[in-house]
Amino acid sequence: MNDKPRGAITAKDMTAPAEKTNLHPRNPHRGRYDFKRLIEGSPELATFVSPNAYGDESINFADPSAVKALNRALLNLVYGIKGWDIPAQYLCPPIPGRADHLHFLADLLGDSNGGIIPHGESIRVLDIGVGANCVYPLIGHREYGWRFVGTDIDPVAIANAQRIVDANGLNEVIALRLQVSPSAIFNGVVQADEVFDLGMCNPPFHASLAEARSGTQRKWENLGRESNKKKIPVLNFGGQAVELCCEGGEEAFVCRMIEESARNPSSCFWYTTLISKSSSLPGVYRALKYAGALHNKTIEMAQGQKKSRIVAWTFLDEKQQHAWRIARWNN
Repeated sequence: MNDKPRGAITAKDMTAPAEKTNLHPRNPHRGRYDFKRLIEGSPELATFVSPNAYGDESINFADPSAVKALNRALLNLVYGIKGWDIPAQYLCPPIPGRADHLHFLADLLGDSNGGIIPHGESIRVLDIGVGANCVYPLIGHREYGWRFVGTDIDPVAIANAQRIVDANGLNEVIALRLQVSPSAIFNGVVQADEVFDLGMCNPPFHASLAEARSGTQRKWENLGRESNKKKIPVLNFGGQAVELCCEGGEEAFVCRMIEESARNPSSCFWYTTLISKSSSLPGVYRALKYAGALHNKTIEMAQGQKKSRIVAWTFLDEKQQHAWRIARWNN
């Protein structure tokens, strides 16, 4: 079923006035946040809302507690998700950006299906690095009715994501699996007979915690905030080490992902990953060529001043793609 939860609002409800025109047209977060409605469903958000420099209601986006409260309210109001929370210092992602990612992935499937986006629980999505927040499966199921398998190497993250799934009665459509091997991506969590219509990943893009902190410092300085040399600035969206960095950064992670995907070429129609750094692209494209990917696409995205892109690849030829569509998307 792809029914909207009772009380959920649509993109039309949220886009008057439309301000974030660089977001996907189906993204329900293109307009200003309706703090009155958000607070009605999540009263604790009121503590963090005050007029900004322009006299508009807003929150301090450099405050992790405020961002967490906003996320909880958005997930409740827009997607009908109850009881969302994450442990302290875990990644608290911006909901509009995560929703954008999913809508562009839906378009990718639609482009492979004569312009028709496949909906419903027959569509299976593998989320590598689901995190404690479990945001991709929550939004993806509510928006498109897809079923998800989410994996992570952090048992605390898996336990918290499971708590959210349990609280919302989504066990039949969201399965969570612990990856016990930190060096593996698909191996050990994807079963031999499983197939997925879409694989997705938002990889750690820093090569070290020092690099992550340096990036945060630059963000603070760009915002005109004074740096406090006696205190390491927090990431405004939080994050554990495994969420923020890995050896070699995002390029090394994605190249490893491509190498593993080539060992299971028919397990997934489209393998995809988010790429935050344009400097990672040449190495990723070389890895795709070496792995023998038959088709690849790069989808540009932008949220505010931040630009990123999705790289997608498949090992299926045209005949195999046609057979896949007939068997799984158009039956």
